[in-house]
Amino acid sequence: MMEISEDLLFQSVKEIIIQSREKMFRVANSTLLLTYWQIGKLIVEDEQKGKKRILYGKYTFKNLSKKLTLKFWKGFDESNLRNMRTFYQVFPICDALRQQLSWTHYRLLIKLKNSQKINYYINEPVQHNMNLTQTYIR
Repeated sequence: MMEISEDLLFQSVKEIIIQSREKMFRVANSTLLLTYWQIGKLIVEDEQKGKKRILYGKYTFKNLSKKLTLKFWKGFDESNLRNMRTFYQVFPICDALRQQLSWTHYRLLIKLKNSQKINYYINEPVQHNMNLTQTYIR
């Protein structure tokens, strides 16, 4: 009898932990996506102040990356800042972002450069409660 009770307790506690971890992931992921989207927006808005794109890319990304990396260490290299800019350009409406998808998924999606494929790979996994990595991106 005691083993059944302990097993039930274990299963109940395990389920609480799993649900809490999933909730923490969703909140963290949602916050990260919003942060990167806002950074991308700021970069695009700064670019649109009439600066020449070539000079902007060479100097601003390098300078911004250097400062952010000194302050926050990881995640702000030049290529990731460019990804954030592209992220905002491809998804200019923040409310359209799918919280089920991670930053890694969005980085894959923005490389597609085809809005029909992007929409397919955003909607298909969500409709079938799948992870994007379960759907083969071509």
